[in-house]
Amino acid sequence: MRPNIVYIVLDDVGFSDLGCYGSEIQTPNIDRLAENGLRYNNFNVTPLCSPTRASLLTGRNNHSVGMGSVADFDLGPEHPSIRGRITPAAATVAEILKDQGYSTMASGKWHLAPIHQLTPAGPFENWPLAKGFERYYGFLGPETNQFYPELTYDNHMVEPPEKEDYHLSEDLVDMAAQFITDQVSVTPDKPFFLYLSFGAQHAPHQAPKEYIDMYKGMYECGWDVIREQRLRRQKELGIVPESTPLVPRNEGIKAWEELTDDEKLVFAKFQEVYSGFLTHTDAQIGRLIHFLEGIGKLDETVIVFLSDNGASQEGGFNGSVNQSMFFNAMEEKIEDQLEKIDEMGGPRAGTNYPKGWAQVGNTPFRQYKQTTHFGGTRVPFILHWPKGITEKGGIRTQFHHAIDVTPTVLDILQLQRPEVYHGVPQMPMHGTSMSYSFDGAELPSARDTQYFEMFGHRAIVHKGWKAVTHHKKGVPFEEDKWELYFLEEDIAEANDLAKEYPEKLQELIDLWWEEAKKYNVLPLNDKTVELSSFIPPDSVTARKKFIYYPGLAHLGTFAAPQIMNKSYSITIPIERADASSEGALVAHGDHDSGYVIYIKNNHLFFEYNFVGTVYKVESDAHVPVGASTLKFEFRHKEKGTGIGILYINDKKVGEAPIAQTLPYRLAHGGLDIGKDGLSQVNEIYCNQGFPFTGKINKVVYELGDGAEKEAGSQEKEIAGVFDHQLI
Repeated sequence: MRPNIVYIVLDDVGFSDLGCYGSEIQTPNIDRLAENGLRYNNFNVTPLCSPTRASLLTGRNNHSVGMGSVADFDLGPEHPSIRGRITPAAATVAEILKDQGYSTMASGKWHLAPIHQLTPAGPFENWPLAKGFERYYGFLGPETNQFYPELTYDNHMVEPPEKEDYHLSEDLVDMAAQFITDQVSVTPDKPFFLYLSFGAQHAPHQAPKEYIDMYKGMYECGWDVIREQRLRRQKELGIVPESTPLVPRNEGIKAWEELTDDEKLVFAKFQEVYSGFLTHTDAQIGRLIHFLEGIGKLDETVIVFLSDNGASQEGGFNGSVNQSMFFNAMEEKIEDQLEKIDEMGGPRAGTNYPKGWAQVGNTPFRQYKQTTHFGGTRVPFILHWPKGITEKGGIRTQFHHAIDVTPTVLDILQLQRPEVYHGVPQMPMHGTSMSYSFDGAELPSARDTQYFEMFGHRAIVHKGWKAVTHHKKGVPFEEDKWELYFLEEDIAEANDLAKEYPEKLQELIDLWWEEAKKYNVLPLNDKTVELSSFIPPDSVTARKKFIYYPGLAHLGTFAAPQIMNKSYSITIPIERADASSEGALVAHGDHDSGYVIYIKNNHLFFEYNFVGTVYKVESDAHVPVGASTLKFEFRHKEKGTGIGILYINDKKVGEAPIAQTLPYRLAHGGLDIGKDGLSQVNEIYCNQGFPFTGKINKVVYELGDGAEKEAGSQEKEIAGVFDHQLI
């Protein structure tokens, strides 16, 4: 009987965040997998989520398959390494296994399709069901609210279940168990492949209150103390060598004792939320393990567990309770966070911890997610297979990478990659099977070379050495300063040997360029947020007029009209049977940011939520009973300012200045017609989305040409802040 295969992927979990990797955070179920399987302490991924997932599922390097960055960015066919999708020349493990008689199912985060394709009408060729999965349930984009997620079931959008105390992580495991139950009940002779990819631990960090309360007061000692404690436990567990030093705090991270009392209070709460979130996620993994055990499938199932990159620096130095502020390069003030401290971890807070805690998560390494130091790429990796692994609780030190996982599975199953898949010639797999290490703790690594690149940051590991450079945006790549480390004696990248061994460093730099040419990394691109300003011609947003009809399913935020930095109008012909007809006509965004047009008490309203500051335009006339045409017009002036004007039947009925609009993007809440669904832009009318009780004929968006010069200036300004906060 061929074994079942399960990939469990967590998001943004650092090397030291699990109990079995040295953490104080309680992860008993993941620890159980480690106690009965193998832990790898030299396993690496790419520095971002979409590229790692592409490599994991295909066995190829991310640039080669078209995922040189996150799926948010699609630069068109002229840039084949940044398409936001996996090339058909790299069949996924799901496609291969399905053709070999496996049932294939996925539950959770996808983030492997261009985000402008995340619409109710597709196109669907990069969605899970087109990439080898027979069943899918989860969210297609980069992140989502854990209490009000944007969900897709197979190839259609669905509302979250109406369930008291709903949480996405629980829902994903429920559906994974349902998929497996259906398969083993009806076709018990077929093995299954499950890809379970949690939204956790990506921001927003959100969890049931009882889990957050488990950690109350634990982090008052601060990140310096916790980092020391974790390193000590790592040495006791044998996860890192006894000689491993505690590297200095990353640039810009203050000593805990230098923080104000308010900062200490707020920052400690951020980590309480993260820890509660992780323990809650662990509990859901425990439910899956218990389920597999209950149906007699655990022992004959290969479970692969990993994180997609290191702990995230995307909370900035102060952390965040409003993700829209981060994605528009705005730093939050401590006094504002203090006011919302009781909301942290809840449904109306986009919680993400400060960089100081991210460095704790990456103990003992430097840097974070998005960078090519080990803080971005070295992650926990556990392989659990009772029937195939004799040593229980072992630690493996061989160097491996995400591209090695699928070749390992094919090796276990004694399968070869197809030379041609559905008429498309296939590129070779770039990974190497890890199966030799199962009973070979002392065997040398089967692979000795791997390149890394993200946003111009670069690194290469080769035969126990590592060269790495932390790129500064705008600086010519040839001027970057490279560092050199001998990893057999220095896994923490603490002792830079570049000056002592310049010839070795140059050898590795030259090798990096060879590998970059081989795997389609070039030309180098150090753009970050600016990449989103490119709209491919095939994108549904690559036009200036949009007509939406009532009944349209939820539309992802990047598939909705992009109103930033331009004038626009929204025209809505409606019919009201009587004066009681009211509700939301169109809404885009969520509690973090967005806009909504609605009728209440016979008046027409437009509201723009600028990260908590609400600009309102109200009509001075009633909306008539019967048929009428309503219109909102925004006249853009400069630097995000403008005038909002309301019309009823072409007559101006309201006008007000809007002093601030977001320059880059709105919240991930998406767009709804006839209601304000999921997490709402306006919390005052919280009434199951405040659906409109009249009739909407259509909603027409017309976009102006925009302020390209100003937008470009803003992008440079934003990019500069992102350089400071992110890269």
